[in-house]
Amino acid sequence: MNSPTSFDSARKLRGTQRSDFLGAGLEELSDFSDRIAQLGQALDDLSELTGENGNRSVDRMRRQLAEFEPSITLLGQVKSGKTSLVNAMAGWSDLLPSDVNPWTSVVTSLHLTPGSARSEIGARFKFMTEDEWDRLLTKGGRIGELAGRAGAESELEQIREQIEAMREKSRKRLGRKFELLLGQEHEYGFFDKNLVERYICLGDDFDIEFGDGDADEDQGRFADITRSADLYLNCETVPFRMCLRDTPGVNDTFMMREQVTIQAIRESRLCVVVLSAHQALTSVDMGLIRLISNLKSRDVLIFVNRIDELQNPGEQIPEIEASIRQTLIDQNGPTEAEIVFGSAYWANKVLSGGLQNMSQLSSDALLNYADVALDGSESHGSPAEMIWELSGVPALFRLISERIISESGEALLAKVANSAVTVASSLKVAETITIEGQTGEETLAPAEARQRFEAIAQRHRDNLSREFSALIENYQSRADRAHATFIQRATHSLISHLESYGENELWEYSPTGLRMLLRSAFTVFGTRAQTLTNTCFESVVEDMAELYFAAFGSAVGGIQMSVPMAPETPAPVALGQTIALDFRDGWWKSWWRRTRGYKAFASKFQVLIAAETEDFMVQLKSVQTAEVRDAALAALDEFLAEQSDILDGLCAGQTRPGDLQKLFVDGDQAQRQSQLQHALDTLTQYAA
Repeated sequence: MNSPTSFDSARKLRGTQRSDFLGAGLEELSDFSDRIAQLGQALDDLSELTGENGNRSVDRMRRQLAEFEPSITLLGQVKSGKTSLVNAMAGWSDLLPSDVNPWTSVVTSLHLTPGSARSEIGARFKFMTEDEWDRLLTKGGRIGELAGRAGAESELEQIREQIEAMREKSRKRLGRKFELLLGQEHEYGFFDKNLVERYICLGDDFDIEFGDGDADEDQGRFADITRSADLYLNCETVPFRMCLRDTPGVNDTFMMREQVTIQAIRESRLCVVVLSAHQALTSVDMGLIRLISNLKSRDVLIFVNRIDELQNPGEQIPEIEASIRQTLIDQNGPTEAEIVFGSAYWANKVLSGGLQNMSQLSSDALLNYADVALDGSESHGSPAEMIWELSGVPALFRLISERIISESGEALLAKVANSAVTVASSLKVAETITIEGQTGEETLAPAEARQRFEAIAQRHRDNLSREFSALIENYQSRADRAHATFIQRATHSLISHLESYGENELWEYSPTGLRMLLRSAFTVFGTRAQTLTNTCFESVVEDMAELYFAAFGSAVGGIQMSVPMAPETPAPVALGQTIALDFRDGWWKSWWRRTRGYKAFASKFQVLIAAETEDFMVQLKSVQTAEVRDAALAALDEFLAEQSDILDGLCAGQTRPGDLQKLFVDGDQAQRQSQLQHALDTLTQYAA
């Protein structure tokens, strides 16, 4: 379903895609797609010149290009218009149902592939695991755990009642299949609206009963236990494949959505926060700010939706933007994030051809906004083109395209091209060794060269692993100190409050300080991890260059070998998880009312906060550090695998086996050299 297509097929698809105004804002991404195709063609040409060993490396590079799928996660509160915006971005106004309010923790990922005609080509739905379901049932999810720790028995009982109703309703729909489905997945070679609604859409009404023959009986059948949905489709409007992740709102009863949303952010390089123009960054959105505050400003875009519902968007938009900026400053959010204003409603009216059916309120807002946004220019094309531009979708696409290319696209091109240049230049050296033979220099036998290579590879693997272990241990100690310091300071503040105001006045303490301390510690860890990885990579390149010289003499001077790129350190998005101190409502007040005595306050507070922060401490100290280490080791292994193939090719050239003899001796030498030089020249254009 998700297998890479050939570069020739990709070029054909792109050549026949729609070139009208719906692609506005994606021009830069279209140019990038052409460059990917050109690099892919150069790799195809190179593969024709390599032997078996070189082909393994070239195939790895082609897979890296073919599997590159930039992901954009859309965040927002329920009913902020995320799904409508996703539909507009996909150029498909009725693709996902936007008139229902799903309460399940489902992230819907749209995998868009360029195509001459839109078509739904596949779907995959994954269900909760038994552990996830048990956590919800036995502990009531994150909110249930908090209520239990806070001693809020009445609130906890309400949660249990809701969960019990949900479980019974699920069993009624699924019967004996219920337990069997947990941890499984369903896969289809197509999808339509009814299929999607069966897995991800179910309203908040726990009392829905389906009677015999009810037309809606199948809607939401699996929604209770579905945790993610992947939809694969050909799209007329996009010039390069991308993944749009439509996340549910994070303000749900059990805070299950928060966990899957955090995971979606971790799997994406860019987040689009969708706000409503009527309630842009209200107090309800503080959870959103926490989620994005740990990302760099360049990794966050803000789309203020529903300006079609404003009475005077021309005057109100500057006021709304100023308010958003101030809130980001006050709440330590990504203050430099770009903000785009628009209307998914307008965009979908263009896509559906329903401009004549626009509401009066929306029409008035459109005319008002056009007077300001179009700035009196004489011509902006057809009415549909003008409204499409005013919808903000093209402006959003321009920013997305720029971020994709600058933050990951260029790095991919350089990485693959650098590796390909190394392979191509080593092929020229192997050709020289095969045709001209050795130059009389004292060199290593192939078996000894291989033995030395294995020793170099193992030494660098061991060194990188050992040094990462020390780095992680140092970071974990710093994180623990920051954690202990925060709890100590918060407890001291609590006791001071009690001594000054007594137990009847509510005390508040912001966890922002803890998040900032941990974010700082993780940033230092990330910087040191990059330095460590780069140092290792520079060292292994030097060792490989020395080995090649010892094994093959001065002939290897023509090999152009670049230092591999260290993987980027992911943002510590787990810090955005909601904890007890984030609440300024019933949960915190409930805990306060149930605690009596200064010592009881202090001791119970420490236990509560330690338990509340345990999950993201584990994520930061163990899970994410392991991911950084594993990514560095994987990059090293990839480089060593490439060098292993090159070494085999050089050794084969040295001993002139039949395969390379046929390749270099029996063939048209002049033509082969010309083809190889052309491929090398093309690849060098993209190399860093």
